[in-house]
Formats: sequence, C-alpha cells, structure tokens
Amino acid sequence: MRITNHHNLSTPIVKALSKDEYTRGASHRSITQLIDSPRIRILRERHWDDLTEDISDRMWSVLGTAVHKVFEDHTGDDVISEERLFVELDGWVISGAIDLQDSEGPIDYKCTSVWSVIHDKIEWENQLNAYAWLMRHAKNRISKRLRIVAVMRDWNRRESQNNESYPPAPIQTLDIKMWTDDQQDQYMQNRIGLHQYAEQASFAEEKLPLCTDAERWTRPTTYAIKKRATPKSKPAKKALRVFKTMEDAEKFISERHDNGVYHEIETRKGLHTRCDQDWCRVAEFCEQWKDNQ
Repeated sequence: MRITNHHNLSTPIVKALSKDEYTRGASHRSITQLIDSPRIRILRERHWDDLTEDISDRMWSVLGTAVHKVFEDHTGDDVISEERLFVELDGWVISGAIDLQDSEGPIDYKCTSVWSVIHDKIEWENQLNAYAWLMRHAKNRISKRLRIVAVMRDWNRRESQNNESYPPAPIQTLDIKMWTDDQQDQYMQNRIGLHQYAEQASFAEEKLPLCTDAERWTRPTTYAIKKRATPKSKPAKKALRVFKTMEDAEKFISERHDNGVYHEIETRKGLHTRCDQDWCRVAEFCEQWKDNQ
C-alpha cells in the first residue's frame, strides 16, 4: 500500500500515525477478521500494492489506540488486560486480544461516534459474543455480561442537555446482548466455514462470497409521511411518521382524518454505506460494488 500525505502533515505526525504494532499472533484469523467480510479481506490482500491511503485517515485509529493505552495503564489486580487467547476449531486457530476481562466477562473499549452508540451495532454484538466464546473454550470461564466502554469523539454537551435520547456523557458503558453457548458455537463455526470457503474460491479463481447487508452497513429504504399546509406549500421538515414499506405509509394516510391538512410520502432511498470508495478501500476492485453502481 502506498501512503500519501495530501495535507502536508509534519514528519513527527506522519511517523506517529504510521506506527502499527498490531499482530494476530500464531493464528489463522483474529476475531476482528473473522467477524468481518472475507471478500474485503481477500481483495485487500490481492490488491495491496495498488491501494493508497492518506496518512490523515489513520487519525481515528491512532486515537483509539491511545485510549486503549490510557485505560490499560490503570487496570487493577482484579482484572486481566490485553490478554490474547487462542482456540482451534475446524483446522484453524482463532485468536483474540480482549481489552479487559473481569469476574463478569469481557469488556471492549471503543473510540467511536455518538451515532454508533444510539443505534445498535451488530458488529459489537458479534465481537463480544466471540470473545465470550474464546474465554469459555480457552480458559473454561463462563461470561455473565458483555460490555462496551464507548468513548464518543463527537459528543456534544449542549445536545445532551436538550435531547433525552442523546448520551448524557462522552463516555458510557453499554451492555451487549449475550447469546447462548450453542448460539456462540454455531456462529463461530459458520464464520470459520465462510472464510475457509472464500479462501478456496480465491485459490481456484472463482467468485468470492458477496458481502452481506450487515457487512455493507446497509440502511434500508424508508417512507416518511410529511404534512403540508396547502397542496403547493413546502412540506414540514420533520416527518410525522416513518414506515418501512410504501403500503404501510399509504395506509396511514388513508386512515387519517386531518381536516385541511395535506400529506405527502417522501421516499428515503436505502444506502449501502460501506459500499463506497470513501469507506471501502477495495471498492474499485469489487464486482459487487460495480454491480451496485
């Protein structure tokens, strides 16, 4: 990969942002790799020399590493910090470095956005359950809770004072849904199978498995009901209701009896957020991305 410096950052900053000490240890895949798209990983490896990244894009990753370091330096004797565990399944060794383990289960630090905290992220649920699976099989430790410590880099104090649904502080501990042992086992087996299949397809020069909607961060199309004072006036900025289907939106309007009020349906087109060149570095090499265009 070629690193650019389009914003002319100074040498000390470039050196700091270039540092990468990540390793998955002696394993075939890490948990973070396993829960992500095999298509993206394989295309990234295949076209590594053709990819470019501006050094400024690494800022948030380095900030996340710094947050991890600060918390790691102040852990007590009753917890385990940054332990990498290994488990073998179906011929592959899977590893994961868990930020924190206490008597109740794994905890993961996230330097993230407010949006990620307000809206449930399935990736967090997958990752924390995978860590619980690691602890159960590597150490025979049963988890009681799964937690994320979210540090929100874009938190706004005024918004927190005016919006009840907004996080009340820039750092928050979130409880993550925990699956049954059988569900964790089945998920891990399925993910390993999918990545192994992708490896075989790549070796045989066959089509890679497609990214799922979850892996593409898909936002579905929705239908917003907006009011108008007159047929020709501008619709209200705020939607009265938002529906998942046009049929439900039309039914809602037909059942309303607002005298002198007009309604319109605004179609909010769905979007594969990650399937964009700004997010996915391998988009230009991906048939699925090209078909989406």
